Amino acid sequence: MPIAVHQEGKMFHLFNDEISYVIQVLSDGTLGNLYYGKRISDRDSFDHLIEAEYRPNTAYVNKGDVSFSREHLRQEYPVYGSTDYRHPAITVLQENGSRISSFVVKDYTVFDGKKELDQLPATYVEQKDEAATLEIQLLDELLNLELTLSYTIFEQQPVVTRSVKVINRGEQKLHLEQIMSMSLDLLDSNYELLQLSGAWGRERHLQFRKLVPGIQSIESTRGSSSHYQNPFIALKRPDCTEQMGEAIGFSLVYSGNFLAQVEVDTYNVSRVSLGINPFNFDWVLESGEGFQSPEVVMTYSSKGLNGMSQSYHWLYRKRLARGQWRDQERPILINNWEATGMDFTEEKLIDFAKTAFEDGVELFVLDDGWFGGRRHERAGLGDWFANEELLPNGIAGLAEQINQIGLSFGLWFEPEMVNEDSELYRRHPDWIIKVPDRTVSHGRHQYVLDFSREEVVEKIYQMVAKVLGEAKISYVKWDMNRCITEAYSEKLPAERQGELFHRYILGVYALYERLTSDFPHILFEFCASGGGRFDPGMLYYSPQGWTSDDTDAVERLKIQYGTSLVYPLSSMGAHVSAVPNEQSFREVSMETRGNVAAFGSFGYELDLNQLTEADREIVRQQICFIKDYRKIIHQGDFYRLVSPFEGNYCAWMVVSADKKTSILGYYKILNEVNGPFSRLQLKGLVPTVEYTNVQTGKTYFGDELMNVGFVTSDTSCGQVIDGRKTSHDFDSRIIVLQAK
Repeated sequence: MPIAVHQEGKMFHLFNDEISYVIQVLSDGTLGNLYYGKRISDRDSFDHLIEAEYRPNTAYVNKGDVSFSREHLRQEYPVYGSTDYRHPAITVLQENGSRISSFVVKDYTVFDGKKELDQLPATYVEQKDEAATLEIQLLDELLNLELTLSYTIFEQQPVVTRSVKVINRGEQKLHLEQIMSMSLDLLDSNYELLQLSGAWGRERHLQFRKLVPGIQSIESTRGSSSHYQNPFIALKRPDCTEQMGEAIGFSLVYSGNFLAQVEVDTYNVSRVSLGINPFNFDWVLESGEGFQSPEVVMTYSSKGLNGMSQSYHWLYRKRLARGQWRDQERPILINNWEATGMDFTEEKLIDFAKTAFEDGVELFVLDDGWFGGRRHERAGLGDWFANEELLPNGIAGLAEQINQIGLSFGLWFEPEMVNEDSELYRRHPDWIIKVPDRTVSHGRHQYVLDFSREEVVEKIYQMVAKVLGEAKISYVKWDMNRCITEAYSEKLPAERQGELFHRYILGVYALYERLTSDFPHILFEFCASGGGRFDPGMLYYSPQGWTSDDTDAVERLKIQYGTSLVYPLSSMGAHVSAVPNEQSFREVSMETRGNVAAFGSFGYELDLNQLTEADREIVRQQICFIKDYRKIIHQGDFYRLVSPFEGNYCAWMVVSADKKTSILGYYKILNEVNGPFSRLQLKGLVPTVEYTNVQTGKTYFGDELMNVGFVTSDTSCGQVIDGRKTSHDFDSRIIVLQAK
């Protein structure tokens, strides 16, 4: 078992072949962190790693002892105010107004496997021997408040997951004002902070900054993880690259408000905290009540950022995503939204689907506009029943016709929202999130349903389940197009209004859990006005999500590159759309649009009937390619080779698990004149194996491709005088290398 306990429960060492995590019970009974990083040898005691010295202007815990101060010790789950002035992991408001607490170790449990988290998504194991779990029970004896820290280490991955649970065993009412899912005090501050930031249409762009004394943080206060920040940070050494060097990743399995923070003290200790955002959070704990925090997934890599990413990819693809679609090849879909918007008829949809089937598409998705009075964005949300004037045969009849053509059928919902012009709102105007007697802000002319209320979630479930139960539907796109404003629930008492944001997310999870359990054959895809809730919490219920509403291939290079820091290619909805692109107004060739979208869950967002025959033929070729290679693309090892954030080029590749097949994507943004020759060092191949370029028939040994490099020079390296195909702006290639 990869968890060693020494000194009769005073020292814990979690380790596998790649990592070590050492925790020590300190002299006052609280927990200290001694080490997290590359694997070190186990030993009976790590006491020598605890350093304590007298320092001026310092407060000390014990009378007469001028060495023990929490300010200068690395804490495992810190509290504020008892000699530690740094930000705490937990804050509890008591009836007397105090926020001082002290959690002392009382017991511990070690077991094989991993527990589920109550009402929350989390990673899991299929066999108990895949992981081991340590639970450390602590107690604030004055409050009789029990705190359990949970750690799971995976046997074959450099991954430790962490979560926290508190239970009020005392008599007084407590207010939990802050509970971070993890805190980690690192040995030094010689790191760069990596975050994934952006906005609608440019989600998850890479941002780097050097750690300096003080606090560096990202957060969301919008009720969702958001387009603006992703619930993930990494700390990398300054010399760490994609392929070499140390990096530590921290990813929160949660879809609501979060805070990711690094506090560097003036002694160069870096305190990393990640969890539910304490901003506007206040959870009441009556006697006997508890609270479970979301899970954080920590991974250490000595093989650069790409090594970190590959750990996340495997874990989130195999031990976070669930259900029959987890490992199943994803269908090539076509969505009607960018082709028709809400301007469609049943006849038009059938014609649209017939053309798609002729070209090899497997799934037709009907997007917004099919329900209630929804002929524009001001009406209909909340009325989840077919508009029979528009669809005289209903959804069941349309689905049957689509199935007869030879396609599966999918449908769009936005179950968390309501329009004022809807039957649901007219019957239940109190069901939206709003503050009494104050202005109610709208977004896209819609309002957020109060999913903290069970009766609201139940009503939405009944309507959506009726549609899914009556029609042959194999795919659902679950959208969410605005954030929460005027956060207040008419159902919650005043002192529990600080619980609304978290209760809302629990309601979303409850609806997802129920629908995915009742309809396991349906492939659910999450969406939030594009990438506004692209987080691990969603992946637990839906194995893929709509990466961004921005479908421009050039913009998607950065979006997909950044997303791949944490999320597997199988999770990234990536589609070919029409040109000029409706977001960037850029015109990109059909080849490049397909070559970018190929590295994700592939589909189309255009009207095939409007294409030239030449482009239709390219579409057919793209579909054949995806059908041949999608399993490798989704389940192989992904390598980022050239960053689009650093210049005019982007490159990445996927290598199959058996290393017999490699698929390289190479992209040029702007064309060059008389440019230099270029080559690209590939990764992940077998040095002694000979690989054939499927397109050209040329052969290369793996070590040649990885050390000398694959030639990527095109006709911009000089001047074309012999009739060869010229290169151009937004050019691209996909190269398949197959072992002989």
